Amino acid sequence: METINNTDQQIYSMPRIGDQAPDFEAVTTKGKIKFSDFAKDKWVVMFSHPADFTPVCTTEMSGFAERKSEFEALNTELLGLSIDSIHAHLGWVQNVRQNTGVYFDFPIIADLDMKVAKLYGMLQPNESETAAVRAVFFIDPSKKIRLIMYYPLNVGRNMDEILRSLHALQVSDKHGVALPLNWKQGDKAIVPPPKSLDELNDRLADTTLEKVDWYLAKKDIPNS
Repeated sequence: METINNTDQQIYSMPRIGDQAPDFEAVTTKGKIKFSDFAKDKWVVMFSHPADFTPVCTTEMSGFAERKSEFEALNTELLGLSIDSIHAHLGWVQNVRQNTGVYFDFPIIADLDMKVAKLYGMLQPNESETAAVRAVFFIDPSKKIRLIMYYPLNVGRNMDEILRSLHALQVSDKHGVALPLNWKQGDKAIVPPPKSLDELNDRLADTTLEKVDWYLAKKDIPNS
C-alpha cells in the first residue's frame, strides 16, 4: 500500500491493484460490519460518493440500486460509503425511496470520522479534504483488490462500464484469458501468447483460433 502526502503533510493511504483490501469495522445502513467477514466467498464492489442529498450522488446510488440484481447474478455484494452520519444516510435513503421509488437496499458506510475513506485513498487532497471522490474498488472473494476506478466530484460514473469490468475480471479468472478493447459478453477473448517454440508451433497449427498473428489470437468462450 502506497502513501501520499498533501501540502499539510497529512498522510493518506493509497491501496493498489493486487493489494489485500484493508480491513476495517464500520457502522452501515445494514448494521455493523467487519470487512474481512463481509460477503464471504463473494466479490465486493465498494464505492464512495461525496455526500448525501446531492444530485449526482443520487443518480449514481439509484443506478447501483436499480441494477443490484445484475451484481447479485455475478456473485457480488455492493458496499457504499460517504463521509456522512448514519442518520443522514437513513434520511437520504428514505427521501429517495419516497420521491422516486428507488430503494438503496445495500449497506452504506457512515464514515463521519473519515477512517475508511483515508484507509482506501478516497480523500484526494487536491480535489477535497472533506468529501470522498467517486472511487470504485473491485475486490475478489479472497479480499484482493483487482481493479480501481477514480472519478472527480463533478463527473458521474458509468454503470455499464462497472458491470462490464466486473464481468471481464471474472471471465478472465475462470478461463485464463485476456479481454481486448471494448470486450463484452459474447465477444472473443485473447489467448495468452506462447512462451516457447513448442507453444509457438502449436499455436500456428491450431485451426480453432482466430489468428491475427502468432502473438495475437482469439477464441470463443462460453457465456459466463
